[in-house]
Amino acid sequence: MNKPAILEAFHFRHACKEFDAERKIAGADFDFILETARLSPCSFGLEPWKFLVIQTPTLREKLRPHIWGGQKQLPTASHLILTLCRKSRDLRYDSDYVQGFMREVQHYPEDAAQARTQVLEKFQKHDFALLESERAINDWAGKQTYIPLANMMTAAALIGIDSCPIEGFERNGLEQALAAEIGIDLEQWSVAYLVAFGYRKNPPARPKTRQEASAVIEWR
Repeated sequence: MNKPAILEAFHFRHACKEFDAERKIAGADFDFILETARLSPCSFGLEPWKFLVIQTPTLREKLRPHIWGGQKQLPTASHLILTLCRKSRDLRYDSDYVQGFMREVQHYPEDAAQARTQVLEKFQKHDFALLESERAINDWAGKQTYIPLANMMTAAALIGIDSCPIEGFERNGLEQALAAEIGIDLEQWSVAYLVAFGYRKNPPARPKTRQEASAVIEWR
């Protein structure tokens, strides 16, 4: 794909507030979008995320009262992703999750895993002071989940699919609903965001606005 086509996709993408409920994304196209999330980078490669694809209409309706920023998107989107983020108990350098991940997913030999643990310990304790509070390490993990969000929306735009990231929700109520409806372990997971995909019902209400490059880019 050439550079103009990529920039065209960025101009095409907007926060779609209402989708055409009659149009559905083909399975292969949505698998492509999900694969860009799965392959996304993150700090230390620890993948602190899970992507819930919420397709059951009754479940969407049960979650909808807690998602004030998605009232039109939830019932009309072809596909809806709710991204969960791992909490601090899993992401400490010495946690079972991190230690198992290094060995079973990243396939580090034992000496390399131990060396990497030392690097991660220094990073969490000193470089970023992430262990000073549970909020600090949770915020660090949450930042990682926004990388696949950007990749999914860009990938969708490249193939002509609309999207809308949603942060407009009441976190506690939404998490309690997820625990009650599908058994999400709230000691392990928190909600990072939702993102809806489909095809726009109407064109954007106004053209895309951004600051000029000179206002946000500085060369030294």
